[in-house]
Amino acid sequence: MTWLGELGSAILGGLYTYRVPVAIGGVGLAVAVLLIARRQGWVGRARRHPRATAAILVPLLAIALPVGWYLTSPLVLSATINEAPPVVAGASIATSGGSAPSSREAAGSGLPVASPAASTTSPTPLETAAPLLVRTGSFHGSDEFHFGRGTARLIETAPGTFVVRLENFAVRNGPDLFVYLSPDADGYADGAIELGRLKADTGNQNYAVPAGAPGDPDRAASVVIWCKQFSHLFATAPLAG
Repeated sequence: MTWLGELGSAILGGLYTYRVPVAIGGVGLAVAVLLIARRQGWVGRARRHPRATAAILVPLLAIALPVGWYLTSPLVLSATINEAPPVVAGASIATSGGSAPSSREAAGSGLPVASPAASTTSPTPLETAAPLLVRTGSFHGSDEFHFGRGTARLIETAPGTFVVRLENFAVRNGPDLFVYLSPDADGYADGAIELGRLKADTGNQNYAVPAGAPGDPDRAASVVIWCKQFSHLFATAPLAG
């Protein structure tokens, strides 16, 4: 039944793309229905038969209100997160202590030499190494409504371990938003690596690239903000190294 899921995604994607005219049309249709109901005396009948009216209205509202909130709430809600940049812990470094010279003299030299002595080692405090910046890019929105700004950085924190960091980031909020590493510089494409659900629509945030993910993360062409529910692109940051 995969085709049903694809059909549903296509329908929902179309509705989201044209949500403004659909919303205006829906409001206009509701007003027209109310006017017709008033002229035809349906309001009076509804008052005389409250149970029948409730049996019709309750299911409609039970569907319309949650769907309406799901679609419109991201337009008025916002969240901010500020995570510290990723760091790499280095190994402790051992330093050799000095050894006391002996009174022995090198044969034929007349000069004192240091005798082999057990050297002491004292580890220095754990150092922090700088992560390797692999690629970076700036966000732009997919259209005038879906804005996007900030910087995306692909960072290697250890050999073969990558983190995507979004800095000074802001995007149009929306339902079911996810972060992807895409092989296409223009946006989402087959083979994109899912990094997880978007944590917040503004701020600084980190996303670990899953170990063993298909493809080569350090060859990714863009970081993408993608609406999974409606298969809609919100913002793209083409990467360059």
